[in-house]
Amino acid sequence: MIDENTLWLLSFYRSSEISGALFFGRIARTLSTSPIAHDLTRHFADESQHAWLWTDCIQQLGAKPLAIDAAYQDRYLAAAGLPANLMEVLALTQIFEQRVIRQYAQHSRTSSLTPAIRSTLTRIMQDEKWHIRWVRRALADLAGRHGKDAVDAALRRFAEADAAVFSLTMNEHAERVREIYNLTGRQS
Repeated sequence: MIDENTLWLLSFYRSSEISGALFFGRIARTLSTSPIAHDLTRHFADESQHAWLWTDCIQQLGAKPLAIDAAYQDRYLAAAGLPANLMEVLALTQIFEQRVIRQYAQHSRTSSLTPAIRSTLTRIMQDEKWHIRWVRRALADLAGRHGKDAVDAALRRFAEADAAVFSLTMNEHAERVREIYNLTGRQS
């Protein structure tokens, strides 16, 4: 059986993946055929698959996903503002995907992890690595149009927003997260 804190965290992951799928689906629908449109569409499909993987994992553990009001990404707009163009969307995505893989990797190192959770994390992290690679390449290509300084500034802006959002999220849910990750004050 799954404990309340783990159920909450897995449901939070699921909600975040659903939000990502919806976000990338809306953007992919607006893009014409291009390498970015192709990769963004795959990214959208991956996020949707990840939401299903978390749903399945939770059910394997004998529970039903909790309804989570807001996803992690929802706080980015308040912290950094709305992305102004595709380059900024990709900069935000790069920073967010790096956060996701760090959190999933940290979670995968916990000693009390069930096989279902471990295999779900492992499976999803493979896709997350590809997400980081394709977005990095796309940003390098877009630097020609927007300028490397603009790309770097967008990455810094979203990294600062991510740090603020992460801190706020960890403070709100410190008890849950500490228990799950067996933390003793260390967070990344």
